[in-house]
Amino acid sequence: MAATASIPRPARYLLRFDDLCPTVSRERWRQCRALVDEFRIRPILAVVPGNLDCDLKVSPADARFWQELRAMEKTGATIGLHGYRHLRQSRGRSFVPLQAFSEFAGVPGHWQRTWIAEGLEILRKEGLNPRIWVAPHHGFDGNTLRALKAESIHLLSDGFARVPFVRGGLIWIPQQLWGPLEKSEGLWTICIHPNITGPAQIEALRLFLRDHASQFTSVDSVMAEFPLGALTLAERVHAHMALGRILMARIKKRFTVR
Repeated sequence: MAATASIPRPARYLLRFDDLCPTVSRERWRQCRALVDEFRIRPILAVVPGNLDCDLKVSPADARFWQELRAMEKTGATIGLHGYRHLRQSRGRSFVPLQAFSEFAGVPGHWQRTWIAEGLEILRKEGLNPRIWVAPHHGFDGNTLRALKAESIHLLSDGFARVPFVRGGLIWIPQQLWGPLEKSEGLWTICIHPNITGPAQIEALRLFLRDHASQFTSVDSVMAEFPLGALTLAERVHAHMALGRILMARIKKRFTVR
């Protein structure tokens, strides 16, 4: 059945923070949290439960990290399971083929379910309620979806449509932006990586929130307001073309750097 949701106008926005773990950059994460508080945003917090990625070990482990996430969840943030250890050791093809390597895509199903179950257990032991899947490096496949459903996770944050949709038995809430960008219509998730977000980017986000705070929504509101179903043909074409533009831009950038 095709989704009956119309493209919202004016645009609506979600804010998502990725690569969160106790060793996230303390100062940059503090600045991001200040913006969340100032503009009363209810973001998606994508948390790595058992991080082994050295690139995410930016600051000494913060003993207050889990307490802060619990407080943010109580005020409307949605906790996301951001993989397991945030490693890239597989070359499997993902539903969203933006990266050559992945933590999950291509990995046998029983391992994927084990990692997802263990990741969920870690977050729940810290008093969090993870509700949405956020794949590291956009890497996930059919085995991932089956494992998520088996572990009672039915939401994921990815894809390039302009409305939420159902695919593979899960609800996809699209994520299409890596910085603030004004749009005229659609639902847009802006993904921010605190570890690599500098002062200029923080200021740009602050100014965007100042001008568009009323257009920001939350996962709970999206689930309540949008009819859910498969994408229409027109929206599938839009999503496919959007992915193609991103891939071409990355190829062009790679050759330009060389």
